Amino acid sequence: MSGFEFDRALELRPGKAPGEMIGDVDDRWMIGKGVNGGLLMCLAAAALRSQVDRDGAHPDPLALSAYFVLPTSPGPISLTTTVLRAGRTMSTGQVVLSQPGPDDHPQERMRALATFGDLGDRMAPHVRSAPAPVIPPPEECVSRQAAPDFLQHSSLVSRMDLRLDPVSAGWLHGKPSGLGVLSGWVRFSDGREPDPMALLWALDALPPVAFDLGLYGWVPTLEFSAHLRGRPAPGWLQVQLRTENVIGGLMEEDARIWDSGGRLVALSRQLCGFRLPR
Repeated sequence: MSGFEFDRALELRPGKAPGEMIGDVDDRWMIGKGVNGGLLMCLAAAALRSQVDRDGAHPDPLALSAYFVLPTSPGPISLTTTVLRAGRTMSTGQVVLSQPGPDDHPQERMRALATFGDLGDRMAPHVRSAPAPVIPPPEECVSRQAAPDFLQHSSLVSRMDLRLDPVSAGWLHGKPSGLGVLSGWVRFSDGREPDPMALLWALDALPPVAFDLGLYGWVPTLEFSAHLRGRPAPGWLQVQLRTENVIGGLMEEDARIWDSGGRLVALSRQLCGFRLPR
């Protein structure tokens, strides 16, 4: 058993049905009253990887798109996988994450499609990639200890060492910039180094960019599309969230991650709901 919290959270065991994996989600990965969507996507990816990477050729998630149907609570989960295509360089499959509902019957909480391959084979040719934005180093950024009560009470925050760029951290004191940009650094608080699965989690680990617009309420994810572009170097991950369209109770949130060497290694777009402050 791994000594790192993230690895323990992703431990799965075979279920009774073909392609079924069983896991247990505890309350250390919560945002408000629900389990963090990034962790759920990682669980889905771990379950599908167990089916498509049996020969070691497709170890890495290249793309994953998830639809969140209902919030997931701490407790047992079932992940039912279906391999849609097993190819030479890539394989694609589907995962349905479910939990017992009020009547103890399985209730679908999330459904995802994912494509796996080998990120080590996709280093070249490097034609173009977005450069990392210039922000202060982690030691000059705002630590999570400065977060207000509503963020401190989300147990997910304790799983990470989070440092926010001071320019985009005004919302911590009730003074959001209104630019719709949130930048900072993140790493696991227990010292675990990043890998492709950690990138998938980190794309959805920071506070919502809606906070930089003064929208402090619930921001549920409806759909999430993640693309991984490389295996990260050890060290801090630099993350930037951005939104440009907040209309009719819906907003998009775009995320990009650079590793400690300044290389773009992951990006995503999610569709979220939002509520105007009262």
